[in-house]
Amino acid sequence: MSAPSLLAAARAQARRDLRLVWRRRGDAAQPLLFALMVVALFPLAVGADPAHLARIAPGVIWVAVLLAGLLTLDSLYRGDLEDGSLEQMLLAPVPLGWLIGVRVAVHWATSALPMLLLVPVLAELLFLPGELLPLLMVSLLVGTPLLSLLGAVVAALTVGIRRSGMLLALLALPLFLPVLVFGAGSVMAAAQGLPWAGAVLLMAAGLVLALVLAPLAAAAAIRIALT
Repeated sequence: MSAPSLLAAARAQARRDLRLVWRRRGDAAQPLLFALMVVALFPLAVGADPAHLARIAPGVIWVAVLLAGLLTLDSLYRGDLEDGSLEQMLLAPVPLGWLIGVRVAVHWATSALPMLLLVPVLAELLFLPGELLPLLMVSLLVGTPLLSLLGAVVAALTVGIRRSGMLLALLALPLFLPVLVFGAGSVMAAAQGLPWAGAVLLMAAGLVLALVLAPLAAAAAIRIALT
């Protein structure tokens, strides 16, 4: 029997992951509700002055998206480890890094992408000026895949540790902070009339590097954890 092509393996992996997400669609909605609650409660903590909320809106939305993404990282490989699917991925006749790349793509499409669709609503809650919304969306569109790829590496490093939620957050936050700074900073710079394109381009360069290196690093970490 000939080995499956990379495209066929990607389709099979994506179908399986999407089916599992659909079965646990209640859990998949938790990051959305978390981000919505954070943004909705923020005006109660700092006051409801529209001008003040508009100034801090990019940072608040970026922090909400980042923290909501942390909620899903521990489940990235946990289910596969418990049912033995992770060992089968190691034995598959296609590179493990390729399968992990597909897994990260599905994770982004089912967790971060719905959150991006919610961002205009969050921006309205915080009185973000309409002219800044496209740039905020672009920064999130570039930054959230980078967060997913970095999170996949950190989750792979802790996959063999039981109850690794706190350790996962401690390892992921230092890697996520530069993305947060560049993402929110680009929108705040644009609001002040300062150059903002450099921050977005730096995130884009980081995304290109992560697309190549992160699946390979995650695959190596999983092999170490399971041997």
